[in-house]
Amino acid sequence: MSRFHFAGRTFEVNYGDLVATNAYAADKNNLTYEITGGSLKGATAKVAFEWKELDGGNFVISWQEADGSTVVHIDNFEKGSSLTFFTTPGSGFYRLSGSLRELADQE
Repeated sequence: MSRFHFAGRTFEVNYGDLVATNAYAADKNNLTYEITGGSLKGATAKVAFEWKELDGGNFVISWQEADGSTVVHIDNFEKGSSLTFFTTPGSGFYRLSGSLRELADQE
């Protein structure tokens, strides 16, 4: 798989009841996420992800977490929009839509 177009950059997704940052590694298809708002605030992990570019500037990004949860994003970085579909270990299924914005480099 080729290098992700947004490697080395960090983005915030805001779905209202859930806010998170996704920091995409510069050198491989890993991301570190941190839930920064909502009932899951404080959860963080580093995961391997897969991605594919779709038409219209959309990217589908997916991963599976250590607890078996699955996450799929359809993100449009140019338009600043994000859709996510995720399952939980307890078989809950969620669909959220919200905004996406790049965070300034914090180094």
